[in-house]
Amino acid sequence: MIEHLHMGSTAAERSARFRELFRKGKIAFGGYRKGRIYGTLRCASGKRMLDRNRVFFASEEEALAQGFRPCGHCLPNKYKQWKATNNI
Repeated sequence: MIEHLHMGSTAAERSARFRELFRKGKIAFGGYRKGRIYGTLRCASGKRMLDRNRVFFASEEEALAQGFRPCGHCLPNKYKQWKATNNI
């Protein structure tokens, strides 16, 4: 898990570091730390969160291992599966 704020001290630095890690395949999913939710990088819900609450993952397996659940907005089928297996 990579925290967004630890990627640089300015927005420009964080943006450049994000692009670098994305190109190298070290970032594939984004997460909301407070809600423990992960989703695609294009998710409209994820784009609205504050930098201090944003984290990134290389894979879904990594996000699940860290205790995050799939986003119901951008990953509806995976969210339904998660919900069914977690009796929510």
